[in-house]
Amino acid sequence: MSELLPAEEIAELKRQIAAVHEPRELIVEVLQAVQQHHGWVPDAGVELAAKLLGLSPLQVDEVATFYDKIYRSPVGRKVIHVCDSICCWSRGAESVYRHLQQCLGIAPGETTSDGLFTLLPTCCLGACGEAPAMRIGDRLYGELTVERVDAILAEERQEAEV
Repeated sequence: MSELLPAEEIAELKRQIAAVHEPRELIVEVLQAVQQHHGWVPDAGVELAAKLLGLSPLQVDEVATFYDKIYRSPVGRKVIHVCDSICCWSRGAESVYRHLQQCLGIAPGETTSDGLFTLLPTCCLGACGEAPAMRIGDRLYGELTVERVDAILAEERQEAEV
């Protein structure tokens, strides 16, 4: 299990788990720690989380599969979440989404051949006032246009090369 998380991270998670009344509260945090170090959460990561939390793997996997920001299969180095809420869709998200698919040469749920981008829909990014919106990593981009998407992708590609 050490390949999923460093020993010091496991020790820190154990301290956090011991400090809460209900270990279930930390399922997402433990899964995020695995994902941060491994890139996604394989079955072994679910098993590790379950062991640390004193839960069954099924209990952990139920949470892991509910949240679309926990990846249960490999993803690119940069995950693009395109909001498909009614606010974003009514303000042009569909054309932005189609443009992203064309530019990247992938369908939703796929990863570019260079392993850089994975394109995923998401139900809401909480950016209704900036619709249409997408998130790449921790960056939220709003008021998207096709031209703005091109500039963002160029910037994200350039950043990845550094």
